[in-house]
Amino acid sequence: MKIAKALSLLGFAVAGITLAGCKADGDNQGLEYAPQMYHSVAYEPLTQIKDESQGDWLSTREDEKGEFFNSNVYNPHGMNMREPVEGTVPRNKGGYLPYRYKAFEVEAAAANLTNPVELTDEVLEDGERLFLQYCSACHGKGGQGDGKVGEIIGGVANLTGGAYINLPEGHIFHVITKGKGRMGAHGSQISPERRWKIVHYVKQVIQKQ
Repeated sequence: MKIAKALSLLGFAVAGITLAGCKADGDNQGLEYAPQMYHSVAYEPLTQIKDESQGDWLSTREDEKGEFFNSNVYNPHGMNMREPVEGTVPRNKGGYLPYRYKAFEVEAAAANLTNPVELTDEVLEDGERLFLQYCSACHGKGGQGDGKVGEIIGGVANLTGGAYINLPEGHIFHVITKGKGRMGAHGSQISPERRWKIVHYVKQVIQKQ
């Protein structure tokens, strides 16, 4: 019984010390489980903190360096970010170049852009799905400008008639990307490949070109 009582007291003592160690106060953040998950090293792209002792008063790092040390020793010029090869242009994973045309350059886009996505039945199926997802609320399922939102805001283009029938693919792509009139820009919501699929669907199905 004495041994059991002693072990119980020892257990309470250990529990008390553990709970006391978890208390946070001022600069003391207490004990943390997996501290690296809470205090990750912040790597600034163009600067490095090379002094390994910076932030050692706060550090819980496994490499025993200061909390603020963030130098990538393998990169030159005191930078954590590697500069791209001179003359290169960034592309996304689909191989598309950054879109350079400004919102007001719709005529230039119409004259110079061609659809890089090959026209297939699968592409048209994707284009229909994307049109219904992003466009039908205003333009309606058939592109006649009679969507529920279009009825409220008014002035939505009827893609099946008038001058809209003869619009070049580049014009439609540009307007989806940058917006025009009441239509807002959708370039940040829809990838370039998907925008071109919508263009195919508009020209081939809605306008029957």
